[in-house]
Amino acid sequence: MRLPSLRPSPSMAVSIMALVVASTGTSYAAGLIGSDDVKNNSLQSSDIKDKTIKGRDIKNNVIGSNKIRNGSLKERDFKAGVLKSGPAGPAGPAGVGRWALIDANGAIVAQSGGFEVEFAYPTLPNTAVGGAPDNSLRASGNVYIETNEDLTNNGIIATIALQNSVDQDGGGMAGRTPPGSTTPPNMNAEFSGEISVSQCGLPGTTCAPPGTNFPEYVVVSPRNSDGSVTQPGVRKRFYVVITGDSSDRS
Repeated sequence: MRLPSLRPSPSMAVSIMALVVASTGTSYAAGLIGSDDVKNNSLQSSDIKDKTIKGRDIKNNVIGSNKIRNGSLKERDFKAGVLKSGPAGPAGPAGVGRWALIDANGAIVAQSGGFEVEFAYPTLPNTAVGGAPDNSLRASGNVYIETNEDLTNNGIIATIALQNSVDQDGGGMAGRTPPGSTTPPNMNAEFSGEISVSQCGLPGTTCAPPGTNFPEYVVVSPRNSDGSVTQPGVRKRFYVVITGDSSDRS
């Protein structure tokens, strides 16, 4: 008697293989699937988000920069100590910014360095000729300061220093005096006043005292609230600030 053939059919072989894979789990299937079984450029970011691909599924030193979306990594994606600070930038120019505090008498009481008062509210020689009025007080409302550097490329700032603990003139707290008022022009010397400053030797700024009309000098003009020249006893302290590069200071 002839025995029946025991060779399985192709469809039976496929069925048996599927049953084996299903019963052994994904670990067996993973051993069967390699890079050659995945179509190039077929995996998407959603495959990672869905956690079908895990970190352990990717071989070390495989993914390069061209596989990472530009701008997608954040600081928290890197291990502590991996990101290094860049080198320090170049140092700024030496001696940036200088200042001086001038008291009510025109003397320096504090400064960062390099300032000298050349003339404070001076009375100059009378140079008027031909019967012209005496001009000896033409600079009496100003203070002339040597800065010991050419200020052509610097900024200059002057400001009144607040004085709220010394009543210079007994004028109370009136503040700025309105134009045309009968109230004294500097009613509150501690809280009011005006001030201007300029480099000497500029067009329109000719410094009168001898030897001051040069670019290393500044002229400061403190004024009363109505613009009139301050007088002894009610003058104010003020700050002078030089900005920019002072590395050329002598």
